[in-house]
Amino acid sequence: MNCSNSNEDDSNVTPQDQTSDDNDINDDSSNDDNSDDDSNDDSTVDLSVYRKIYAASDIYVEGDYVVIEVDGLPDHGSPYYQDTEWSSRYEAYNSNDFHLNPNRIASFDRVVKLPLHPQEATNHQPTSLGTMGIAVNGVSFYNQYAGPNNQPLTDEIYSFDQYNGHPQKTGEYHYHLEPTYLTSQDTIGTEGLLGFLLDGFPVYGPRENGTAVSNDDLDDYHGHSHATEDYPDGTYHYHVTAEDPYINGNGYYGTPGTSTN
Repeated sequence: MNCSNSNEDDSNVTPQDQTSDDNDINDDSSNDDNSDDDSNDDSTVDLSVYRKIYAASDIYVEGDYVVIEVDGLPDHGSPYYQDTEWSSRYEAYNSNDFHLNPNRIASFDRVVKLPLHPQEATNHQPTSLGTMGIAVNGVSFYNQYAGPNNQPLTDEIYSFDQYNGHPQKTGEYHYHLEPTYLTSQDTIGTEGLLGFLLDGFPVYGPRENGTAVSNDDLDDYHGHSHATEDYPDGTYHYHVTAEDPYINGNGYYGTPGTSTN
């Protein structure tokens, strides 16, 4: 099925994926009235796990949030770099099933705010179209739906490039599925940390202890809790899987922060 005539996906702007003109309803930075508050002193907070987001131009603490700034450009080749200012990164994809959509990759001054101390939410919010998390290479995670009305990825999946990503109509490149460029890296692999959702909980690869993770191993939000290499005391975390919903299930486990550009 050819989706090359579609501007596809995620045309809706959500409270989690705001532009700078939106009301920043989740931005608690204005509540930081005490300049001596140690919660804003990066030296008192261990940011080492967040520094695994190697594409970040800056990572710092702001109130009760970890702030991560990225430009959103994938650090791997893609056919969607064709005819852009980064055309040297163009990489053809010749799969018979692939259909190039009309969009091209663009960069963004994206600011992601993750809760510094994520906790299970009392009321679990659904993920919305647009950025629901950030990968370690600065690329956005999107949910299991295509825009504009939460359509299945049945047709859109044919526009995913060789690394399981593509840009939407404003040029934001993103992953709905396993980011295979990352899971193929020796430093990350299929069991490593792939990024975070906006609720601050980490996303791990499709294998655990040498075994493929299935949806049956995970809860309704597509995660579970136990110790990991990055969290030896244990934490809730998501896994990407080969099956729908791929990255997230029936909403965020915690309360999401914000993504703005």
